[in-house]
Order: sequence, then structure tokens, then C-alpha cells
Amino acid sequence: MNQNFYDLVEANPVIAAVKDEKGLRECCELEDIKVVFILFGDVCSIGDIVDQIKQAGKIAMVHIDLVNGLSGKDIVVDFIKNNTRADGIISTKAAIIKRAKELGLYTIFRVFVIDSIALENIKNQFHVVQPDFIEILPGAMPRIISKICDIIHQPVIAGGLISDKESVIAALEAGAISVSTTNPDIWKM
Repeated sequence: MNQNFYDLVEANPVIAAVKDEKGLRECCELEDIKVVFILFGDVCSIGDIVDQIKQAGKIAMVHIDLVNGLSGKDIVVDFIKNNTRADGIISTKAAIIKRAKELGLYTIFRVFVIDSIALENIKNQFHVVQPDFIEILPGAMPRIISKICDIIHQPVIAGGLISDKESVIAALEAGAISVSTTNPDIWKM
């Protein structure tokens, strides 16, 4: 775990997740946003997107699974490392997370908790992958967030369906260290 990254996320519990150019411009103007999750782009534009975030003095985390034109193979991490100024990656794939850690990038393992099997898989995969953070989606499930925090004893980010102040507070009280959201109103809280 990179302590500086952990401290930054803990001190700034709302993470801007951007899905388009409008959201990118808006989050780069907000002083309180320190970490940005990039949920869009393609192989030709990802470097420019990352550069805009870095020029704004923020941490840029690329969700590799959502960048058009990149394969699901771990070589995409090498591409991001060698061709952008990204600080880290987000992925649902264990091999991608493992490769990013080898290259010294920050890592967030994104997991969709849709049933009890997914919950069990978190326990099994997490110990093998050991990312810096695990992001749980949907994030508007305080009881499940609490259970996951008890199981893995690792920092949890709650993402997805975080739509108001109450859902932010509920996720943080359940044990999440921060929340990620595409909602600009939450970014400004």
C-alpha cells in the first residue's frame, strides 16, 4: 500500500469519476477534488485526458476496462505506464491489477457485488491480487460495505449509485474510506 496515496484518499473522501469531457473540465476546476477516476476515452485520447488532470494537480486513475481500443490483456498496463502520466489504474481483472503493481502504479480493484457468490469471490481474489484499494459497486449498500470491510481489512471505496449526501455518509459510516461518483453535485459537497 502506498501510504501517500492512502492518506490523500482518506483526506479527500469524494472522488470524481468522469465519464465525458464536460465532467473532466468541471472536476479539474474543483480545488477539493484530488483524485479523478477516468471512465472514458480511447487509445488516442487517454494521454490528453490524463494530462488535463495532471495539469490541474490531481491524481489520475485510468479505468483500463473502459478505455476503447485497449485489450483485456495485462500489456495494456505497460501501454498506460509508458505512454501517459497516469498515477494508477482501475480494473475488474486480477491480472491487470497484478501487472500494475509490478510497474509501481496505484491500483484499485473494482468489484460488482451482485450476489453472495460475488461476495465470496472478493475474499478469494483479494488475497491473491492485494490492490491498494478495492472499489465496491454499487456503493449504496452500507450493510454489504461493512461486511466487506470486516472480511478484507483493506481500504474500500464505495462507487455507483452514490447520488446524495445521505448515501455518502452511509457509505463512510459503514467503513468505506471514500466514495467515487460521476455526480458533480456530490463533488462540490
